Amino acid sequence: MMRIYRLFRTFFHACLAEEFEYRANFLANIAMTLFTLGMSVLTVLLFFYRSSSLGGWSFYEVLALLGIFNALHGFIELFLQPNMSRLVSHIRQGTLDFVLLKPVDSQFFVSFRHLVLWRFADIGLGLALTGYAVWRLDGPPAWHELIMFVLLFGAALVIIYSLWTGMMVMSFWAVKVDNLSFLFHSIFETSRYPASVYSGALRLVLLYVLPIGLVTTVPAEAIVGRLDSLHAIGAMLLAALFLLGARLLWKQALRAYTSASS
Repeated sequence: MMRIYRLFRTFFHACLAEEFEYRANFLANIAMTLFTLGMSVLTVLLFFYRSSSLGGWSFYEVLALLGIFNALHGFIELFLQPNMSRLVSHIRQGTLDFVLLKPVDSQFFVSFRHLVLWRFADIGLGLALTGYAVWRLDGPPAWHELIMFVLLFGAALVIIYSLWTGMMVMSFWAVKVDNLSFLFHSIFETSRYPASVYSGALRLVLLYVLPIGLVTTVPAEAIVGRLDSLHAIGAMLLAALFLLGARLLWKQALRAYTSASS
């Protein structure tokens, strides 16, 4: 574990030096993050100008969910997007050989080698928005609600990571899967709003087949005090199953890899 921590710290420092090589660009990106979040909040304000609830959720409950969505989007852009796109290139060009020869777990390396550090602004601002919304609802959350939120937010990260990994691993068998990332982003946008907004088959798909609807709704339910323990346990078990599936798929995909030298 300490070895993995030291390696991740090395990745972090290398990416930090790269980011601050162009400081004006770094600050401009943070300003764009503020603008994007502001526009998202404005959209919610416009909706509640005409309605008192959205799928049974009040304004500040939706605002808490929007903050979680923004934080999760930040995590995607922080390490998933830059690393998984490079994975596709490695497989296509046969340069994954250089990764497999390194004395480190290959899945860990391809998942965390490149970090877009200014995306921490998305995460911080998103969580700050959630904290503000919860405070306006009932004051500070109870300790058990806060612990449950942390656990379920971690489960949401695991589900997103597993789904993204599963998509990109398809490039071991298919020639071009880059467009799947655009498909994922389109589906992920549905989690900007509570799962109760959707109905019928779409809701079933978003909750149980591609559980994008869970990744924001369930943590938000936890922090605003709407979640029961059964759903919380189910979400964490689902995250564990997805992570196991992603790991097994990675191992299977490596067996199908044809290196540049073979």
